[in-house]
Amino acid sequence: MAPAMPSYRAISPDGLVELCADLAAGGPGRRVVAIDGADAAAPVALAAAVVERLVTAGRSAAAVAMADFVRPASLRLEYGHTDTESYQTIWFDHDAIRREVADALHTRGEWLPRLWDAARDRSFRDRPRKAAPDQVLVVAGPMLLGSALRFDATIALVMSEAALRRRTPPDDTWTIEAILDHARQAPAADIEVRYDHPDRPAVRTGDPAK
Repeated sequence: MAPAMPSYRAISPDGLVELCADLAAGGPGRRVVAIDGADAAAPVALAAAVVERLVTAGRSAAAVAMADFVRPASLRLEYGHTDTESYQTIWFDHDAIRREVADALHTRGEWLPRLWDAARDRSFRDRPRKAAPDQVLVVAGPMLLGSALRFDATIALVMSEAALRRRTPPDDTWTIEAILDHARQAPAADIEVRYDHPDRPAVRTGDPAK
């Protein structure tokens, strides 16, 4: 028997923030949560809204943007400024996210807010921040699922090719192929959101494994 196709239900933007915040706060102690989405989906903006909801509810929380954990230009641009394979495999410093954010939170009770300033191609020189016992870190950016990073909960903002082409700035359309390829291979998230129209999101219902 073929697996049942997932179904989706409409949800308001505020309802989505509440749903994601409930997932992020869904366990005791320190947690690292991923919001995976192309820049066109503005995952960092959703992360900020989730963090605000958590803080308002009394939970310590902060957002970490993958755009602040890119590799130096000499590495990420080694094969050119528009190489899709580089964007998918070496553009973002997942080792640093694991070492300075996820592992640091769980083993040392701290995390690094930012690492590398792509615009100036130099270190931000941020110092690690001390984590509260109930600290939640929401890591947001492209292609997080399946990156071998350890997350306590995952959220995916999924956009069709048409939506990506509509919402991606012309200078960045070369990244779309990598985003779509990643989406085809990525494991299912705890919350999957159809995000072609961020003002009218829809969330997956049911167990994607069934």
